[in-house]
Formats: sequence, structure tokens, C-alpha cells
Amino acid sequence: MAEPEDPPAFMSALVTEHFALQSAASTTVSESSSRVTIYLSSLSSALVAIGFASSAHRALAALAFTVLPTVFVLGWFTIVRLVETSVTNLTSLRRIEQIRRYYASLGPRGPGYFPPDVPSGQHGVHYGRWSYLYTMASMVVVVNAVLGGAIIALVCALALDLALPVATVVGLAGGLGLLGLGLEFERRRVGPAVARRDQGQN
Repeated sequence: MAEPEDPPAFMSALVTEHFALQSAASTTVSESSSRVTIYLSSLSSALVAIGFASSAHRALAALAFTVLPTVFVLGWFTIVRLVETSVTNLTSLRRIEQIRRYYASLGPRGPGYFPPDVPSGQHGVHYGRWSYLYTMASMVVVVNAVLGGAIIALVCALALDLALPVATVVGLAGGLGLLGLGLEFERRRVGPAVARRDQGQN
């Protein structure tokens, strides 16, 4: 017995959903780029201001202990949002691929136009277990970890008056800890989305 054809209204709704998901995926990429630009611009401006004040110890301390922590907090806000947009993007792509599989089943020539081995939106990118290491969020995690380590080193050197080698080692240890914390947060949020996406392709 032949399966009944889907009503035209269903196909219209499916195409609309496809378009909406593509728009959502594109919006996440645009928002991520804007947030990264804002963060890096803020960091660059802060470093320029500190460079001008580096000749005066009190001015350097005042800027370092006010501006840099503010940029550091902004970095964490940026990381959280970048991770969320990554999850949204992966979810949208998975749903688009589900729609494409339906398109491929509409007729005998469907698989030729919607091949299952070329998922929509990947553009040659393979999403795997370690893909999160190459995202914009990971880039900001690294930069913000360096900034956090520098803040810790400055606190040790300027406020606690520790020797420069000791302050450097403490700052390095703190930066590595912040790097691990940021990457682990991203892995816990993005990893399940990648796993669900892979399961949807099977």
C-alpha cells in the first residue's frame, strides 16, 4: 500500500522552517564574530592605556587593578555566550540535515541532490570530539587565560611585592588553571550537542 502524500501545507511549513533554521545558524556566526571583536578591541584599548601609564608606578597599578579585571570579566561573559551560540548553531544544522533527509526521500532523484554524506552547513568541516578546540570560544578562552595569568602576576608583583620570578610562576600557574577551566566548560556544553548531532546522522 502506497504511503499517502504529505499535504502542501506541510511542505510549505517545512520549507519555512528550513529557511528559519538557516537564518538562525547564520545569526549565531555573525553574533559570535561581533562579540569577539568587541572583546579584543576592549583588550587592545586597555593594553594601550596601560602602556602609556607604565612609566608611573601608581598610575600603572591603578589601571592594572581596575581596567584589566573589567576586561577579564567581559572575556568570561563573551566565552559563555560564544559557547551558547555554538550549541545553537549545531542544533540548527542538525535540524536542517533532518529536513534534507526528508527532501532526499521525496523522489528517486532526491539522493543525488541531497547526498547524506554532505550535511548542510558543514562546508568541509568535520565535527568531532575535539572540534571545540578550534572554535572562536576557545580562542577567547586562551586569550582570557593569558590575561587572567597576567593579572595574577601583577597582583603578586605590585600589591604583594613578591619577586618577579615568583610572581611570573604564580601567574603562569593561574593562567593554566583558567585555561583548563574555560576549555572544560566549553567541552561540557558543546560535547553533548556534537554527540546528538552525530546520532542524528546515523
